[in-house]
Amino acid sequence: MRVVAEILVGLLALLHIYILVMEMFLWTTPRVRAAFGMTAEFAEDTKVLAGNQGLYNGFLAAGLIWGLIAGDPVGRAAQIFFCICVVVAGVYGGTTASRRILYVQALPGALALTAVLLAG
Repeated sequence: MRVVAEILVGLLALLHIYILVMEMFLWTTPRVRAAFGMTAEFAEDTKVLAGNQGLYNGFLAAGLIWGLIAGDPVGRAAQIFFCICVVVAGVYGGTTASRRILYVQALPGALALTAVLLAG
């Protein structure tokens, strides 16, 4: 179960790196605008806010990666903490911005958290 947990945590970190790239560097591109349902004007107006949000997603990824490379008990504790952070962020985003965030962020976070907890 430990390997499954580490794979899920690693995939969760990659997801947040992808989100970082979208929000910090690709926010105004047609593909990202379409994914978020934004006009070019809205994307341009919110570019700085999205960059800031992307940075926070990068911090989540960094914490998850730290959890994977740190020895136990610190590594496991970091994985649990950052998975919980992802779930909380996903639930908040899902209830305030778009229900889609529940499936894209909160669900993968919950699955990774469950696997880490079951791996003991």
